[in-house]
Amino acid sequence: MRTGTVTAHLQGDSSTRERILMLLKTVGRMSASDLSSELDLTEMAIRRHMYVLEREGSVSIVSVRQAMGRPLHAYELTAEADELFPKNYHLLTLDLLDELADDPDTAELIDRMFEGRKKKLIERYAPRMVGKSLEEKVSELASIQNAGGYMVEVEAQSDGGFVLYEYNCPITQVAGKYQQACRCELSLFKALLEVPVERTECLAKGGGKCSYQIG
Repeated sequence: MRTGTVTAHLQGDSSTRERILMLLKTVGRMSASDLSSELDLTEMAIRRHMYVLEREGSVSIVSVRQAMGRPLHAYELTAEADELFPKNYHLLTLDLLDELADDPDTAELIDRMFEGRKKKLIERYAPRMVGKSLEEKVSELASIQNAGGYMVEVEAQSDGGFVLYEYNCPITQVAGKYQQACRCELSLFKALLEVPVERTECLAKGGGKCSYQIG
């Protein structure tokens, strides 16, 4: 329960939990009693839903000190839950890149930005490749990309090579307009795997997935 929107993720029997998440997002920290009143449910029913949401990492229980008596237990969204709500990061990124591209004095900075990002990624991930076989490196690369939301699958070939498929591109809107993103990814793969890598299909260019022939 870490990607997508609340509406997309929570459906059917989970519609009450969707409403709970929306309340916690808009109102903030709430007790079981508060939620019970808002949703016209018993506190026991609320606690059953909160148990599921807490187990999934979307909410946490906090103690709120009272002027008198015991602390009040309340619920609030976790940092992870923020990923359940709609994001438009790609629009901001495109606006910023367009601003640079529209000015002749700054257009070349786009190439430098993508190149700088690639160098940082190489520095971050190269240590994870040290001492590994090609098969292990490809597996490690798949783990890295999966963690970034690329939905990777790897297929071993009879000649000792591999094909890496990416069924999702989290930056497809950016890559569709700025090919530097795709070029830098290919260059990153070559640097980490230290073997020839060829992109044979690209989501940003209308393909059904990104495909990389490795080795």
